[in-house]
Amino acid sequence: MKKQLFIFLIIVLQTVIVFSQSTGVVKGKVIDAQTREPISFAAIIIEGTTIGVTSNELGVFTIQKVPLGYVKLQASLVGYNTITTSDYLVTNEKSPYVLIELSQSNEILDEVVIQSKLFKKSVENPLSVQTLGIAEIEKNPGGNRDVLKVLQSLPGVASNPGFRNDIIIRGGSPSENKFYLDGIEVPVINHFQTQGSSGGPVGIMNADLIRKVDFYTSAFSANRGNALSSIIEFTQKDGNPNKLDTRATLGTSDAGVTLNGPIGSNTTFTASMRQSYLQFLFKLIKLPFLPTYNDFQFKVKHQISATDEISIIGLGAIDNFKLNEDVNDDVTDEDTFKRNKYILSNIPVQEQWNYTVGLVYKHYSEKSTQQYVLSRNKWSNEAQKYFNNTGALTDLLLNYSSKEIENKFRFENTSTLKNNYKLNVGIGFETAKYINNTFQQIANSNGVSIVDFSSKLNMLKYNVFGQVSKKYLNSKLGISAGFRFDGVDYNNEMENLFNQFSPRISLTYKLNNKLNFNASTGIYNQLPSYTILGYRNLANELVNKNNELKYITATHYVSGLELSPNSTSKISFEGFYKAYKNYPFSVRDQISLANLGADFGVVGNEEVTSTSKGRAYGVELLAQKKSYNGLYGILSYTFVKSEFQNAANKYIASSWDNKHLLTVTAGKKLNKNWEIGGKFRLVGGQPYTPYDLDASSTIVNYDVSNSGILDYSNLNTERYNTYHQLDFRVDKTWYWKKMSLNFYVDIQNVYASESQSQALLIPMVDANGNKIINSTDASKYNLEEIENNSGNVLPRFGFIVDF
Repeated sequence: MKKQLFIFLIIVLQTVIVFSQSTGVVKGKVIDAQTREPISFAAIIIEGTTIGVTSNELGVFTIQKVPLGYVKLQASLVGYNTITTSDYLVTNEKSPYVLIELSQSNEILDEVVIQSKLFKKSVENPLSVQTLGIAEIEKNPGGNRDVLKVLQSLPGVASNPGFRNDIIIRGGSPSENKFYLDGIEVPVINHFQTQGSSGGPVGIMNADLIRKVDFYTSAFSANRGNALSSIIEFTQKDGNPNKLDTRATLGTSDAGVTLNGPIGSNTTFTASMRQSYLQFLFKLIKLPFLPTYNDFQFKVKHQISATDEISIIGLGAIDNFKLNEDVNDDVTDEDTFKRNKYILSNIPVQEQWNYTVGLVYKHYSEKSTQQYVLSRNKWSNEAQKYFNNTGALTDLLLNYSSKEIENKFRFENTSTLKNNYKLNVGIGFETAKYINNTFQQIANSNGVSIVDFSSKLNMLKYNVFGQVSKKYLNSKLGISAGFRFDGVDYNNEMENLFNQFSPRISLTYKLNNKLNFNASTGIYNQLPSYTILGYRNLANELVNKNNELKYITATHYVSGLELSPNSTSKISFEGFYKAYKNYPFSVRDQISLANLGADFGVVGNEEVTSTSKGRAYGVELLAQKKSYNGLYGILSYTFVKSEFQNAANKYIASSWDNKHLLTVTAGKKLNKNWEIGGKFRLVGGQPYTPYDLDASSTIVNYDVSNSGILDYSNLNTERYNTYHQLDFRVDKTWYWKKMSLNFYVDIQNVYASESQSQALLIPMVDANGNKIINSTDASKYNLEEIENNSGNVLPRFGFIVDF
């Protein structure tokens, strides 16, 4: 049998060698970015090679003998700015169609700077911006093709050592980030997302539909609001107008299929579906929870005319979270048994589903572009928890049901005015509905309390924005100034637009051909979460409305130097300071909500006041090399301090005060379509709050919390150890006549580095499994601490088939 298998593998290998091809084809068209007219005789080459052609009289081009794999195109013509495109996959069967948009060189705001063609830069966003292409996302070691995990390689981004996707930017809470897909805001970005925040274990975005990701950690354009720490823009691929392309993926956690192609002569589509099978894997390896998720994503684009286009976009997810109550069958290790039982006692049964759909219409004219964006999103979140998971009504600890529904409209006009001023102005309107039914028993140091309310809330939100930009001194100096007003009819404070005035200004100055000085400052406002706005007390009052709740405000000050040694390299150094005010402060726990949000559940479903202040400051160093001769790498280091006031108005370390963040990522493309990569990550230990042992051991408290109760009078006085991890990835791709196959092995935490978590506090039990009551105080359990550290090697593998 072994001999027959060996002969079969030899035959397959010979077949691969015989039918493999070494080059492919790229087709496309070059047009004027503003007038949408075709551009003749533009030079287009495959970046990093001498392979290229010129566009014909209709702007059309075809490049033969293109190396297989991901490639970029470089396009140039006298009178236009040279650009380098994003990554496109070339196989024998898959010939990508690339629409290249060139902007005239007399336009002031070049999106791409000539001496650094591979790095995004504009006058509006001269610093604190990074761009990831699809090749960087797919091949990122430890990223598992999850865009949000890949972002953790970038400067200023902290991450939890565990499995979650909480994006912590420059010491800010995960709730401070906003996400856009082709210009449409996407409120829910993760499966099993924490309501009132943005973190979760798995991202919803399918990398197979993403062309690139632009990541802004400051200097936000005025047309993007309601964010304090970052704006993350996803750009989707357009469908191939010439033929149907198919991709199938199979990994250790999910499987999916992606299609893209033409629908008629002027319409294209892309669509994907994924389904997880984590519940089977988790049950096999005996984990106490069984998550299941499904997601979908699509884009349909129709070219109405040469100057008019419309896109319809959608994505959504269905998530189910169940308990594996048989997890301790045949478990012999005592600590594992106790840890599983603890998790079963704490995690609720959860169901979520969400969707976002939208329409984007663009009209191009000679000197201006108009964009109309209409979208709708809905999120349903339900959770239940019973004492000892009995399901009995008398044992109910949590019964939560909530819906968030938004309908949004935004209009933007971008014009090039006399003397090459660029002006962007617009307005936005939004209707929002929030529905919440909550019953919850809560235990803290003051004892047990009950939250029991039903709430319905309808709101109208509105905004006005504008930004003007221009280059001076023969394009050495670039200045951009903008403003934004936001309002909502929630209370008198928030409905006044002038209370949410958000001015901003940025500048860039070219010291020489390779060195730039960049700076920006701005005020940014964010509406508190719906869980805060819609909370009602036992008297059925919108108590936070009566508390004169305000928008949260962060003022940014950022400056730095950027060196571009050549077109494929960049070194930058930035200093930043963020000053927060009006942050929600918990009346119950007497802490800022900036210290919450990294777990399953809900953040902000309580009474708060807009009285908390905070600050985050530090420096960032980035050295990046885009792919050159197959070698690429990025080194980023951030020192950050994050502090918020406690109940005594004293600044103390926040839960996001990691101090040191270091990431080194490198990879190399080898012969015969092999590729290797590694990523080293060091994250400074986060502060944490110790337990209130007296309150925790009280029986009536523990039977509600099923865990230790934190002592918020000693908020964040302890700190975890610094964590470091090495991830490694190997890719091998085969190109056949009708299809290609990529096989990858992605190993996270190669040397099994141990991450520290707060110990579990559980009651001691006797030989019969009964909780032991304190012999001197019958109102208390005897508690013990169980170590909660982890350090497992996590190997993953997968297949990607393109045909």
